[in-house]
Amino acid sequence: MTAAMIATLPLMTVPASATAAGTATAATTLPGRLATVTTAKQINYYPSQAGWSRMWTDFDPDTIDADLAKAAALGADSVRAIVFPSVFGWPTPKPEYTTKLAQFVSLAAAHGMTVKLTLFDWWDGYTDIAGSTTWANAILAPYRYDTRIIAIGLQNELDPTNAAALAWAKKLVPVVRDAAPNIPVTISVNDVANLAKLKAAVAVDYYDYHFYGNSERALAELRQAQAAVAPVPLVLGETGASTVTNTEGEQAAYLARVFEAAKVAGIESVAPWTLTDFAAGAIPASGVAQSPAQYKFGLYRTDGAAKPAAGVVRAAWAGVAYPSSVLDLGFENAAGQTPWSTYLPELGVATKTTAVARSGKWSVTMTNTGKTPAGSPSYRVSPIVPVQPGQNWHAEVWARGNAATGATQIALSWFDAGNRWLGGASSASLPPGTTNWTKLGVDQVAPAGAASLQIHLKSGDNTGTVWFDDVAMTVS
Repeated sequence: MTAAMIATLPLMTVPASATAAGTATAATTLPGRLATVTTAKQINYYPSQAGWSRMWTDFDPDTIDADLAKAAALGADSVRAIVFPSVFGWPTPKPEYTTKLAQFVSLAAAHGMTVKLTLFDWWDGYTDIAGSTTWANAILAPYRYDTRIIAIGLQNELDPTNAAALAWAKKLVPVVRDAAPNIPVTISVNDVANLAKLKAAVAVDYYDYHFYGNSERALAELRQAQAAVAPVPLVLGETGASTVTNTEGEQAAYLARVFEAAKVAGIESVAPWTLTDFAAGAIPASGVAQSPAQYKFGLYRTDGAAKPAAGVVRAAWAGVAYPSSVLDLGFENAAGQTPWSTYLPELGVATKTTAVARSGKWSVTMTNTGKTPAGSPSYRVSPIVPVQPGQNWHAEVWARGNAATGATQIALSWFDAGNRWLGGASSASLPPGTTNWTKLGVDQVAPAGAASLQIHLKSGDNTGTVWFDDVAMTVS
């Protein structure tokens, strides 16, 4: 079926009489839809060549169809569509744009995906209640009983410190509920304090949290977010890391940590931002367009190639093990695709080498390192499993030396939810001089208040050379 053919499909609606007659299914009731929302495998989406409002002004159904096929193959069963009053027409939407929206919904349905509609983006006319009501009713009228619509977001990342915005939201939530009575309504925010303010002021069916914090401490923040809105359900409507400010390996590990933290917290719907990177010029003139990081949050590059993060999302949605390469414990990942990073590089930099390896082709080496009261240079990574106080952690690595001096160890370093260092533990040191591969191991119980862990391969005050390979870590 082509995109053009899909555009001619009729809306799949459930008449009001069916619901009134008691024949409603889970998909047509508010509780049923809410249960689906809170377990949705949802992807945030704009085409790589047409981001934000340009998705609608430069609407390309064939590209969208191909992208949604890719998202469905990844495991997505829902997609988010964001609409803009400034483009769609105000206060009466233009048929040209409502037709495009209808075609998008049909394209998603053809790939087995529901749609979450986010209204009123890039808009702040909070005093125009009449215009807002007219516009929302017109946008939602075709979908009043449409089972393809999973949820309605009133506005993206509304600012609860803005009194006018809150007053507007209080009045518009009932409007949206009346327009689509069995579709859950939400509002998204990206800060725990703002989430609490929103909960205190506006009642919605579920709350939508956008998480872009430190993934190593994701569990602590997600639990704070849940507490802020309890007992109302919470989903992660956006999360991700840009590969402008992170390596592709760090992006993949970031998403794995967030998915794992959400699982422990009991949050079942995590929506990555976004399906693809954006090409130069794809984002309309705006503050967003001026931020280089905004162009590189995709699970796929603009040429269509998958980043390692795509494999993480596929595994998370399928409920299977992540790719073994996520933490790059044998240092075999390609350049730019490791989550490991250097610490105190001014004292010595860990580099990959094929000169010596215990297994595979690669190891990490350090030579001629220094040491200061701040510590020793190291190569570090954080685990995927969320850290909780009382856990028993074990980490080990194989190390080898050539005329080594100083201290070469594997170490654990603990931090609380505010990134305050809580202490740590180090293994015995690799014997000095020239040695064969030697296993170094360290064990410690996560202390009270622990929210994150870093594992360091460190070598300080070393006038010789050491190599590290085959890291392992376990928790019980």
